[in-house]
Amino acid sequence: MKEIKYEDLVKLPEDSYVLIDIRDEGLRAYGMIPGAEAIDLTLDENIIKENIDLIPKDKTLVFYCEIGRKTRELDDEYYLSDRICLGLEGGYIGYVKASMAKDEESKERQHKAEESIRKKFHKPLFTPFAKACKTYKLIEEGDRIAVCISGGKDSMLMAKLFQEIQRHRQCNFKLTFLVMDPGYNKENRALIESNAKALGIPITIFDSNIFDSVDNIEKSPCYICARMRRGYLYSKAKELGCNKIALGHHYDDVIETILMGMMHGAQIQTMMPKLHSTNFEGMELIRPLYLIRESDIIAWRDYNNLHFLQCACHFTDTCTTCHEDGTTSSKRLETKKLIAELKKDNPFIESNIFKSVENVNLDTVIAYKKDGVRHHFLDEY
Repeated sequence: MKEIKYEDLVKLPEDSYVLIDIRDEGLRAYGMIPGAEAIDLTLDENIIKENIDLIPKDKTLVFYCEIGRKTRELDDEYYLSDRICLGLEGGYIGYVKASMAKDEESKERQHKAEESIRKKFHKPLFTPFAKACKTYKLIEEGDRIAVCISGGKDSMLMAKLFQEIQRHRQCNFKLTFLVMDPGYNKENRALIESNAKALGIPITIFDSNIFDSVDNIEKSPCYICARMRRGYLYSKAKELGCNKIALGHHYDDVIETILMGMMHGAQIQTMMPKLHSTNFEGMELIRPLYLIRESDIIAWRDYNNLHFLQCACHFTDTCTTCHEDGTTSSKRLETKKLIAELKKDNPFIESNIFKSVENVNLDTVIAYKKDGVRHHFLDEY
């Protein structure tokens, strides 16, 4: 399929084309090009054709995926045979890069993002960030913290919140903004570098070959990839003199993990706000976004017209959440929808799930594990 750059597309009359997003629901949730329509190409071809036939025949169809790879494979689809079709060069990432380039030379974007944290989003973002740091003692005097940046909205916001809390000078600690490249394609790496520059985050990038290492693993590649990524981050952070690594998991990640553990792992567990590394002596992992809602992160991102990297999985353009527990995008998205559905009847469902792991009554638990040792209620019955 012939491609067109976003910069050239916007020069055409707006009523001459229709943008069609063919990414999965998880990726679309991170943002779409304004005015685009979503068409799920995993549906039956007759249904796809019916959807496309609703678009006037005189309109050029401009398809886009995440980085442009999937649109190039659409040439032989029968439902496009009678239409003028183009692929957006670079996909959604290409659009994002073109949008960011407009503001890269000015300090306006950085200033607006920082000002919004201090004013408009102080209560939903900075206040719970500071509360988590204080409640769980995440930042301590003399700490050297490696703020691990994946390139997504969560870790980028975390970096800005760390810069803001350091500005308050209530505790003496140092920061290193650490980005690991596990084998990103050049478009994704460029996007991370562009966003960091635009937001005033002085990143340190190091390379690893994780994507290549797990390329041929059939069983649980996401889990193995996630564990390897954490190991590399610990190792590099320690090499740089850090004693802690900070990850960008938020409140919604916590409650989703609790539910998924029950439904898919037959266990009750949660993401801890901090924990000691078992393989790297003296190192800790902290999660300072622990009390921040994802909807507030999204609101900050959209208010500042920011566009961040989604998952850049080596296996597929549509893997939307390579979390540390190895869960697939479909499971996590499924859990998000379940919680949203439950919330319709019980507005307190999210806080109840969160608080449930703070209110465990061991007298009513049949069995539990402590330090790897299993305890059964019959042991003391």
